[in-house]
Amino acid sequence: MTLSISLTVNGLARSITLDDPRVTLLDLLRERLDLTGAKKGCDRGQCGACTILVNGRRINACLALALSYDGADILTIEGVAQGDELHPVQSAFIDHDALQCGFCTPGQIMSVIGLLREAQTGNDPERIREAMSGNLCRCGAYIGITEAVLDAQNRMADAEGHR
Repeated sequence: MTLSISLTVNGLARSITLDDPRVTLLDLLRERLDLTGAKKGCDRGQCGACTILVNGRRINACLALALSYDGADILTIEGVAQGDELHPVQSAFIDHDALQCGFCTPGQIMSVIGLLREAQTGNDPERIREAMSGNLCRCGAYIGITEAVLDAQNRMADAEGHR
């Protein structure tokens, strides 16, 4: 039994045939579409290394059955930069040393982008930390991550003001 789904992944329409209805979105992205930025950390939805945006919302791709997202618009870390121009969140992560080993960084960045779209934390570092609590960093780069979120938020607001 094969099942077909259609997705828009990083702006590109994709038609995919699934041999197994139990394929997760994470495995589909990594193994079938060669988009390996989302990482398989815990494979239980507890670490956030697999965070992507689906229809603009943050999800743990390891918990999502690909079949359930037929027709969805998916954004992965590979689709965030515009050519050679980094997304403001990516730039802020670099500027604030918000990464160490880098394993969790794609999921952290995707979570921050989703968080900023949700616009529910304001400039409150405690609310940012709470909203990011689903993304773990074994290296402990949390201070830099919080600073990067605040900086990216300001950069994006400045960019909006100049349009």
